[in-house]
Amino acid sequence: MAAGQYENAGEYINHHLVNLTYGRLPAGTELCYGSGVADTTHWTFAGCASEAAAMGFMAFHVDSLMWAIGLGIFVMFFLYRAAQRASAGVPGKLQGFIEMLVEFINNNVKEVFHGRTASIAPIALTVFAWVFMMNLMKLVPVDLIPYPLELMGVEYQKIAATTDPNVTLGMAAFVLIMVVTLSIKVKGWGFVKELCLTPFNTWFLFPVNLFLELVGLLAKPVSLGLRLFGNMFAGEVIFLLIAALFAAGIFFLPLAAGLQVLWAIFHILVIVLQAFIFMILTVVYLAMAQEDH
Repeated sequence: MAAGQYENAGEYINHHLVNLTYGRLPAGTELCYGSGVADTTHWTFAGCASEAAAMGFMAFHVDSLMWAIGLGIFVMFFLYRAAQRASAGVPGKLQGFIEMLVEFINNNVKEVFHGRTASIAPIALTVFAWVFMMNLMKLVPVDLIPYPLELMGVEYQKIAATTDPNVTLGMAAFVLIMVVTLSIKVKGWGFVKELCLTPFNTWFLFPVNLFLELVGLLAKPVSLGLRLFGNMFAGEVIFLLIAALFAAGIFFLPLAAGLQVLWAIFHILVIVLQAFIFMILTVVYLAMAQEDH
């Protein structure tokens, strides 16, 4: 078991929660494992968590980007192939499943978004399928992919992109861009007036109104991203705790195996539910963006 090579469960869990990070390492940074300090500022892969922290904002979580983009491409290709194989006759199992999914999401969008849903429903479908696939990676055993990569020299690898707040907040930021864009498209200068005259309908208090409205506007995507991250990250930590239990001794194997199965079954519901919540709140925020106070 991969957990057995670490001194304790804390070291094992901390190792698995570090992303494969590529960034700008400042000169003078203390290098990993007491190997000295960085002589120059240069771009490199972080060798440990302290180097990743020293890179600060100028860093990329390569594993999160790779898995998120890869799964996004897979989702688009899967739906594209399903659309190509669709027929007007008796649908196959795949076509039947896709039609049920599309109808389910389309009905939810129509209930929430009171306007033309020609572009909103595809956005909702994309969001749901993408978030679901990223969440689904949490059901892959925690050492199945990272441990072989570690043997090949890749020290860190997190395959569940939604356990990275950069990914979830990045998606939430794009939702904010869509909300602002739709508000400007539908309301024009009325959107600015709405920001300045709500909740107090007087220009004298427009600084207070603007502050309150901007806080409320920014709080929506932040809460959207943090909600998804918090649920997925907590689930990942529990999976790691159960995995560490396998290395505690032969007497703990039945308990660890039972907990692993029970938590995986329960987490199937969490994975689907969190994808649905992210999707439906995205539609709700877009619906609010086109409505006047």
